[in-house]
Amino acid sequence: MSRPHGTKDFWISALRAEGPAFADAVSQAPPDTPILSCPEWTMTDLVHHLGSVYGWVRGVLDRDDTEPPAPRSQPTDLPTGTAALDWWRTEFDALMAALESVDPEATRWNWAPQPNKAIFWHRRMAHETAIHRWDAQMATAAGGPVEMKLAIDGVSEVLDTWLPGGRRLSREPLHGVVQLVAADAGQEWYLRLRGEGIALLDTDTILDDDDHHARVHATGTASDLLLALWGRIGFDVLDVTGDATLLAGLRAR
Repeated sequence: MSRPHGTKDFWISALRAEGPAFADAVSQAPPDTPILSCPEWTMTDLVHHLGSVYGWVRGVLDRDDTEPPAPRSQPTDLPTGTAALDWWRTEFDALMAALESVDPEATRWNWAPQPNKAIFWHRRMAHETAIHRWDAQMATAAGGPVEMKLAIDGVSEVLDTWLPGGRRLSREPLHGVVQLVAADAGQEWYLRLRGEGIALLDTDTILDDDDHHARVHATGTASDLLLALWGRIGFDVLDVTGDATLLAGLRAR
């Protein structure tokens, strides 16, 4: 199925799990610990990035319109050391309060080919936090997978939001159908690469005897699929058959 299946409660619940897990991972490492999955970042940089994103999103949620906000910029006077994590907790709590109080159907701007509804940001913040929780944990060799249902929705978010929204890492003009399979969830996605464009095919309307002529098939856990799409692990971790070069067209940035 290619449609998002989450709800406000689903994504709020994910944030309640992923946020504290992120904070716990940060607290276990020195502030200058390198973030191997985010080159040139330290743990403090990661904390500053995520907390600044939270603050910017709160600003979006505060505005009842669809006008683009000012681009996000990260302040240069943010606290360091243990104070950085205290600052992050304040930003996280404020974000949670904003997401919990806003009507998910309220009009709010977003950058993607999605309706301008506040619910976009519940989904986006859940996945932003989950991926950076993994980054923080991996910095101390303690990374855990993204929970299966959240990872399934995360894969869909990359394919129905990030890539169609122009946030694709590779600009190489690739062509062909790709099949992704989350073996632990019985979930699959078909998408067609067409030059710089991409189309997610609706598997709810695909018949069993349809021939999609997929040029590459990639199978793994939902978490590994998501992490590969975000460049946290290589596609070679997956079980890949066919033209693996097409998978580069699915990397989000």
